[in-house]
Amino acid sequence: MSRVRRLLCLAALSLPLWPLAPALAALPVGAAAPDFTTEAALAGKAFKFNLAETLKKGPVVLYFYPKAFTSGCTLEAHQFAEATEQFEKLGATVIGISNDSIETLKKFSVEACRNKFAVAADAGAKVMKDYDAKLMLMPGTADRISYLISSEARIVALHASLNAEGHVAAMLKATQALAASKDKATPNKP
Repeated sequence: MSRVRRLLCLAALSLPLWPLAPALAALPVGAAAPDFTTEAALAGKAFKFNLAETLKKGPVVLYFYPKAFTSGCTLEAHQFAEATEQFEKLGATVIGISNDSIETLKKFSVEACRNKFAVAADAGAKVMKDYDAKLMLMPGTADRISYLISSEARIVALHASLNAEGHVAAMLKATQALAASKDKATPNKP
């Protein structure tokens, strides 16, 4: 890691205005979204989550977060829980991912996610690596990056900021735009 990037990362961690700083790493818009299968939890119950299978139902909001039950991650989970119904009306599935154990995520899915959306375990940080979502200062930990992935498995939008605020609004706006573009592409039926 370059000295400049390290210094930028350290500075960003200390600033409350992190959303104004550029993202240091993330898959670009238009990139192929790597497929993955992992253990996940919803409403306290574990299940296998597969991105490709979920994309058959519609777009996916995949958000990476550093650690379950920390203040920022809990706040972000509450915000996604409150907006889950809006995402579902737009045909999108929300899933959070971190390197927490599945046992921790079972509890987090109930308490912080309020039984509204799933959270996935990224043992070994493989998915984080594939999505360029590792926290630079702590490579085994996820950075706070949200992606909107189209049904065609392409990155449509992203929001990268250590600040938990803004991720839900950015992903909701992008999901609305994606839904509107599909509506325009689909001719009205008589």
